Amino acid sequence: MFDNLSDKLDKAFHILKGHGKITDVNVAETLKEVRRALLDADVNFKIAKDFTNRVKEKALGQDVLTTLQPGQLLVKLVKDELTELMGGDVAGINLSGNPTVILMSGLQGSGKTTFSGKLANYLLNKKNKKPLLVACDIYRPAAIQQLYVVGDSIGVEVYSEPENKNPVEIAQNAIKYAKEKGFDTVIVDTAGRLAVDTEMMNEISRVHKAIQPHETLFVVDAMTGQDAVNTAKAFNDILNFDGVILTKLDGDTRGGAAISIKSVVNKPIKFVGTGEKMEAIDVFYPVRMAERILGMGDVVSLVERAQEQFDEEEARRIQKKIAKNEFGFDDFLTQIQQVKKMGNMKDLVGMIPGASKAMKDVEIEDDAFKHIEAIIHSMTPAERSKPSLIDVKRKARISKGSGTKIEQVNQLMKQFEQMSKMMKMMQGPGGKNLMKMMGGMKGMPGGGAMR
Repeated sequence: MFDNLSDKLDKAFHILKGHGKITDVNVAETLKEVRRALLDADVNFKIAKDFTNRVKEKALGQDVLTTLQPGQLLVKLVKDELTELMGGDVAGINLSGNPTVILMSGLQGSGKTTFSGKLANYLLNKKNKKPLLVACDIYRPAAIQQLYVVGDSIGVEVYSEPENKNPVEIAQNAIKYAKEKGFDTVIVDTAGRLAVDTEMMNEISRVHKAIQPHETLFVVDAMTGQDAVNTAKAFNDILNFDGVILTKLDGDTRGGAAISIKSVVNKPIKFVGTGEKMEAIDVFYPVRMAERILGMGDVVSLVERAQEQFDEEEARRIQKKIAKNEFGFDDFLTQIQQVKKMGNMKDLVGMIPGASKAMKDVEIEDDAFKHIEAIIHSMTPAERSKPSLIDVKRKARISKGSGTKIEQVNQLMKQFEQMSKMMKMMQGPGGKNLMKMMGGMKGMPGGGAMR
């Protein structure tokens, strides 16, 4: 995500390296490259030009602080302008209704039905809501069945009327059903089309007018770039939606939609989809996204994901096993499962400051732990609980059973031994104080739960 843009912006800022101050000449040369990078990312030409003009005006209109180099100042100005361009402040979702009605709109293939499930899962687990999914796509084959599959996977009920071909009636009946059964949120999944057309717009406009939703969200595939922005404008002219959902932001996307959509439709990006799992939904923070684009990482989001998977009872159990020198591969496997729930590895690496740049040529697999898991699963229960039992003969058997090389087994054993020693050190006086401090930070914004 944004790797190409980040790389080109980094090269643009290198023009100022070694300069003692910002001048008309060097800032113009740098911002020319910044504009080119934005255009390559599929940002609209006028938006890119206005963006660099604003940065230039601010850069030349102030003295460089003694603590900043010209390059650092320009990076800060670009970050601030990118943040504003993508919406400035984080946009919340309106959940004030009883029930709250959320209308999902978008083209076919944008990930609307899947994201309806992700949103329901988010509201269920993060906002303590009782959502109802409503199947109003009466055209696409198996659309209703897909929503049922999604609903079953997250434990959320789905309302449908398979024989009814009137989406307005279905939506109205669903809201009535939600009131009777005590659902506090209704998420209406509407039909999409392969392209914007009058029939689709008229239909969704009728649904919108009939149910008067508290939130109307437009779901768009980030990989479609500038086309996504144009489609958003067409939908907004009809629906006047409240916010944008960007899906597939973890894919090979240039990022133009994320950067310029707010400027075109003047509606905030509220959520982004960052993977296929139902948990792969993030609230969109413009400042965090700007920092990631500029290679600054996103430590706050990384810590928040860690906190979501943090299990105090499990942590205490592990701590006791470490103290008794009983930490084994089963426990290690449990830790791996928690890390995997945080998201795909490429996305997580992108949140670490400087990591994307350092590892830009390294291919990070979606399932980076699969070889480790295979090796551990090839061990006997006794070997997993007491790794010291694993000798040369056992390593050969484990290697063969897991389909890995003996060197990979040796490497895992070595890494496990080093990690065990480090965790043992954390049990000392200084380490215990650190663990207590980290535990105490759990409820704080940006607090740590990485243990």
